[in-house]
Amino acid sequence: MGKSLPSTARLYQVAKTTSQSIITPKHTRSASPNPEIGQKSKRPRLKEMETESSSKKEINHRLPLSEVVSDCIKRWFKDTLKEAKAGDINMQVLVGQMYYNGYGVPRDAHMGRIWITRASRTRSSVWKVSDKQPGYNASDSDSDELKGDS
Repeated sequence: MGKSLPSTARLYQVAKTTSQSIITPKHTRSASPNPEIGQKSKRPRLKEMETESSSKKEINHRLPLSEVVSDCIKRWFKDTLKEAKAGDINMQVLVGQMYYNGYGVPRDAHMGRIWITRASRTRSSVWKVSDKQPGYNASDSDSDELKGDS
């Protein structure tokens, strides 16, 4: 059918031979016969290296993942709250869930209840998901569970 994959030993052998055949120059000379020109060309390169190292320092400044996630959750709450105030029912439910669980804001069951009540004026099924984790919506499987209980 198809070709078989080469064995690991064979791949190792090929890698070893190719790495041995590569010869790197030990000494480099400037291409210019005039040494002053060669010195001038090295100075801008030094500046480039300095800027590269300073940018590497900025890259190495990392934030802990917990801070990044916390910031994202807070921004998500702000965006959701703005849409909920504009009248989006799904976002009202989400804001209620976030308040109930303290997700992105301090836990506040009273505010959660207010937002869920506001959303329930249009859709009464939101009370089923009011105490669930943020983003959890009522689905058909939830309604099946309720039918089994009766």
